[in-house]
Amino acid sequence: MTTITSFTSHDVRFPTSLDKTGSDGMNRGPDYSAAYCILQTNSEHSGHGMTFTIGRGNDLVCNAIDLIAPLVVSRKLDDLVRNWAQTWRYLTSDSQLRWVGPEKGVVHMALGAVVNAIWDLWGKVEGKPVWKLIADMTPEEVVRCIDFRYLTDALTPDEALELLRETRVGKAERMEKVQQNRAVSAYTTSAGWLGYGKDKMRALLKQTLAEGFKHFKLKVGGSLEEDKERLSLAREVIGYDQGNVLMVDANQVWSVPEAIEYMTELAEFKPWFIEEPTSPDDILGHAAIRKGLKGKVGVATGEMVQNRIVFKQLLQAGAIDVLQPDACRVGGVNEVLAILLLAHKFKVPIVPHSGGVGLPEYTQHLSTIDYLVISGEKSILEYVDHLHEHFLEPAQTEAGHYVTPRAPGYSVQMKPESLEEFSFPGGPKSWWRSEAAKGILNGDRGLAPL
Repeated sequence: MTTITSFTSHDVRFPTSLDKTGSDGMNRGPDYSAAYCILQTNSEHSGHGMTFTIGRGNDLVCNAIDLIAPLVVSRKLDDLVRNWAQTWRYLTSDSQLRWVGPEKGVVHMALGAVVNAIWDLWGKVEGKPVWKLIADMTPEEVVRCIDFRYLTDALTPDEALELLRETRVGKAERMEKVQQNRAVSAYTTSAGWLGYGKDKMRALLKQTLAEGFKHFKLKVGGSLEEDKERLSLAREVIGYDQGNVLMVDANQVWSVPEAIEYMTELAEFKPWFIEEPTSPDDILGHAAIRKGLKGKVGVATGEMVQNRIVFKQLLQAGAIDVLQPDACRVGGVNEVLAILLLAHKFKVPIVPHSGGVGLPEYTQHLSTIDYLVISGEKSILEYVDHLHEHFLEPAQTEAGHYVTPRAPGYSVQMKPESLEEFSFPGGPKSWWRSEAAKGILNGDRGLAPL
């Protein structure tokens, strides 16, 4: 009987600000980071989970992991997963921790790391990748994974059960696509970072086009003139009528009127959607932007949306065309399942957020689950070709599709040497103790002067 005996948390940071990987209109110099949780057991297996951040503040999430993870120590794995919804409710019920949430922010991100570590452990013990754990469940078992508190005005357990039963039709045929690595189409943001020069951007667009990608996303929100130049360059490479799709992402830089005005100017480049046009908490603002851009550009958001309740309201308000949950900003697999079912009920496609270290490793499972179990519909998934070398089972693509993960677990187990080299502030061998790190540690924060 597998029992969790202890845990460790790790502050892991990669110096991506040095080459502007991940840079956008809001985040000019991110250092891709992971607040990393390891659950040790009395067996050969350990559970690994993480939450993505971009540098400063990663330690806050690690501190919150240290407050939540003790709740599962000395617990038998079978007891934790037998009634997952009850376990999830238990992990969110510490009233003192809820006071600094509830179910949002740093505490909720830490919950995502712990919950995902339990799923990783469960997959390893069962010898299955996480997507297969859920694919092998009955509809009733999937529903028992979800805490429906705050959702039943939009989705009841009985409605969820009916949706899951309907999606079982054609599941065998969809499983064939999963096994053939053709279940999840990939899109690329690798050329689109705002800090990249035009030559680098053009070269990466040509490279990813040659690799079979059909969907391309670019960051916008620096200046209108520069964005028009960048989108014009992108269309020169990928064309307008060659089956290639362009998307743009503003990372919350605009007010509602600014978003409508700005995107009306960029509509000539025919982007499928504008991602994060304004604050992720502004539900009515997103609805107004969608109305203002109707027939021109779709509206997408989700990577900074903090929980299932806000997603519920975005869907109820008809505020978005595409829903983009983050695998670990919300409370792990269980809450993502609720969000996927909400999206399916409201007939909005899901395109999970994957622009960060470890996120493609996570989200390849989530998109496979949605296709196979939840909606039965193919969608696309972001693939950012950075930092995969630090994982034992890195996400991979071929011919513009994700390679279905086969290894047991949730695919985010980092190599021990990577944990050591990029730990922060780290020991003597940590990169953050090197001379090269001083440029980041002693540099400015990229803030506009007061």
